[in-house]
Amino acid sequence: MFRDESSTAQSFISKFQVLKEKLDEREHTHLDSEYHRELKAYINRLFQQTCQNESFGDKEFVDIREAEMSNLNRLQKMKNSVSYKKDKHKSKHHEDWE
Repeated sequence: MFRDESSTAQSFISKFQVLKEKLDEREHTHLDSEYHRELKAYINRLFQQTCQNESFGDKEFVDIREAEMSNLNRLQKMKNSVSYKKDKHKSKHHEDWE
């Protein structure tokens, strides 16, 4: 939603509220990785900053767009580094068997 230049604050809020409601409906599972903690904190912070802020509008949306895309990239890198480590150890484990 941040990458789409045609997105407005109102369309972002409506989509994000639906996604957050779906997430909240799911049964809470305790995941102890740094990535999951950071992702949960990110979602909650962004929800408060946007959906629960009555003064949030198009100007504020444009102002946070670049910073939030950067935050999402950081989270993606964190997620990928975890899976990279797992793949690296899997391949090493299989080499030991041969």
